[in-house]
Amino acid sequence: MKDKILAKLQETAKEKNVELLFAVESGSRAWGFASPDSDYDIRFIYKHDLDYYLSIFEKPDVIEFMTADDLDGSGWDLRKTVRLLAKSNASLLEWLHSPIVYYENEVFMQQMKTLAENCFSPIACMYHYLGTTKNFMDVCEQEEVNLKSYFYALRTALAGKWIIENNTFPPVAFMELLPIAPQHIQEKVKELMDIKANQNESYLHPKEELITSFLQETITFNQENAKGLRAGKVDNEELDRVFRGIIK
Repeated sequence: MKDKILAKLQETAKEKNVELLFAVESGSRAWGFASPDSDYDIRFIYKHDLDYYLSIFEKPDVIEFMTADDLDGSGWDLRKTVRLLAKSNASLLEWLHSPIVYYENEVFMQQMKTLAENCFSPIACMYHYLGTTKNFMDVCEQEEVNLKSYFYALRTALAGKWIIENNTFPPVAFMELLPIAPQHIQEKVKELMDIKANQNESYLHPKEELITSFLQETITFNQENAKGLRAGKVDNEELDRVFRGIIK
């Protein structure tokens, strides 16, 4: 599958006349709880030639594709990427830390990860994860729950808890986050992971009160501790310097 993904990325780069800088898997496959019919969430960063950035007009800064064999691709232009990095955008940070890498320009990646670490804002990422967890709670409180919703809520709840306890960006792989949950929650989650690995995305599971209660408790914990987190430190001159160096 990796060869097929790389071929599609190369085809897209040629068609759009851009240079691919980085491509990874995002979503459930990167997080480690994919279902048998999960699609491939391919995320990538690219750059145009210099003339694109010298134009006075706004131009598209996103490239997307969807194939018949479930390759869901979405890429961001370099300038958009650096601007979001300055805001400590959690989705972008997850791309940069994905455990499944399809392609990377090593020099570019080293620069991005350094900028990401310097700009990291615990409070910005916390509110991203807190909001996402809350968005899934209505579904998680139904009598039958799509397991995907449970895992999305658990992952973001634990990511927020990780930020509070460690003051660092949380691991992307769910199994690296899980140990910060109580042991009985870990055991139940592993049971659900085994079920999800053998069920299609449409499967509905009876509500697990243990999981729902843990999610509610963790939301409260994250909310109460969020205000004490620091903001990021953004060096605009350094961001511009790196950006210019890459496009040149």
